[in-house]
Amino acid sequence: MSGYILGLDAGNTVIKAIIFDMTGRELALAALDAHSSMPKPGHVERDLGELWRNAVTVIGRCIAEAGIDAGDIVAIGCAGHGNGLYALDRAGAPLIGIQSLDTRAVGLVGEWAKSNVGDRTYKYCLQKPWAAQTPTLLAWLKRFEPELFGRIGTAFLCKDLIVNRLTGARSTDATDMSGCGLLSMPGRRYEQDLLEAYGLGDCADLLPPVLESAEIAGHVTRDVASLTGLRAGTPVVAGLFDVVASAIGSGVTRTGAASIIAGTWSINQVITDEPIREPSIFMLSTFDPQRYLAIESSATSAANLEWIVREFLDHVPEGKSPFELCSDLVASIDPTGDIPIYHPFLYGSQKNGQARAGFYGMAGWHTRAHILRALFEGVVFEHKRHVETLHAAGARFDEAVLSGGGSRSGVWAQIFADVLGVPVTVANSRETGALGAAIAAGTGVGVFADFAAGAMAMTSAARRYAPNDALAPTYAARYQLYGEINEAMAPMWERIASRQALQ
Repeated sequence: MSGYILGLDAGNTVIKAIIFDMTGRELALAALDAHSSMPKPGHVERDLGELWRNAVTVIGRCIAEAGIDAGDIVAIGCAGHGNGLYALDRAGAPLIGIQSLDTRAVGLVGEWAKSNVGDRTYKYCLQKPWAAQTPTLLAWLKRFEPELFGRIGTAFLCKDLIVNRLTGARSTDATDMSGCGLLSMPGRRYEQDLLEAYGLGDCADLLPPVLESAEIAGHVTRDVASLTGLRAGTPVVAGLFDVVASAIGSGVTRTGAASIIAGTWSINQVITDEPIREPSIFMLSTFDPQRYLAIESSATSAANLEWIVREFLDHVPEGKSPFELCSDLVASIDPTGDIPIYHPFLYGSQKNGQARAGFYGMAGWHTRAHILRALFEGVVFEHKRHVETLHAAGARFDEAVLSGGGSRSGVWAQIFADVLGVPVTVANSRETGALGAAIAAGTGVGVFADFAAGAMAMTSAARRYAPNDALAPTYAARYQLYGEINEAMAPMWERIASRQALQ
């Protein structure tokens, strides 16, 4: 089948529009950065109107750059970051956007832990509550901002808002809603008893209908066509949780395959035929109508590098990006040398919402190259902790595909292979989220029989990194120290949080 597919990828920071041909070749890409607001400590929000305006802009730019007839776009798919809360009011107007970096509900999660709420939710969704989880945020708003909560008409996730604005459809998909703990598993449906466990028993009407990812949710409206240059009537599928989209877009579709994403979040996931019933696993999502993803994740990955670049790298040599400079500096440091330890907890850790980032073992002879090396390693150490949890639950793998912004750095990809001790492949496409969304869209309109067929047609591997066995003892010792410092710092983080609460 000839024609093109438009893939959208709406993350916590950037929204991208990419037009692909049927072999996965990118014709054009447009992206816009978003602006987050932090009105209070722990609150991370965004303007939903800005998100939609940015979507309109990148779609229009992408079509113009591709130089194609928009009528040749056969389908549109959208991926978006999971969890958080993108709420519309009862008239369908934007109300509040809470990102998945938000930690306002840490106290509520602690309270629920003491009253065993997690045991009740796990029985149905195979997840326990955490701070930026969608139902946890809804429960927090219900208790602490009842006036705003009373105005909510629809509780969307990120990509659902884009699909809604494109088509007018009130819908979500099974990957996103299972990933946020709102579907009973393996039935993949809303369950009244699950809502009751979250204290949301009277909120079923706020949740949109659940579709399959590749199911057509609606069609581009005439108004949107005039805004974007799209052709009215173009099919738009329900879309996917971005971690599922990135797995598909990096070619990970077989049972037992592993996908690691070094993006804003540390995502570590394995496809399984049956849902893994192990409470130590952070998150379970559906992958397709028959299979599942066991997911270990936290907001501890490449967001750390984005922060240090934004705040501290003002001067970059001409012709080089700040991220390329960071990789060059890291590569200049001998990994067996004297390097500080870094905890990548800018937004807390999965195990401790009060955790904070920090460099340990700093000395006067350390340079910014040492600091960056410590940061790169610290991010990978937290990925390793997640992988160990997956292994302990029975989700084992002997190789992995790396995607996300961190995969663009060859030195970082090598550190992943060395620390994890398995070969690491980097996908050819840098935009695996948008590509996965495009594969879902192609599946929805019959271009591909299923996700696997779409991935075979549109994805390929770019680079492969083998672990350096000689470095295994060095990294094992540093990883052990990383964990010991983590445990030692926990009481101090609690003291810091207590003092902030009193201010």
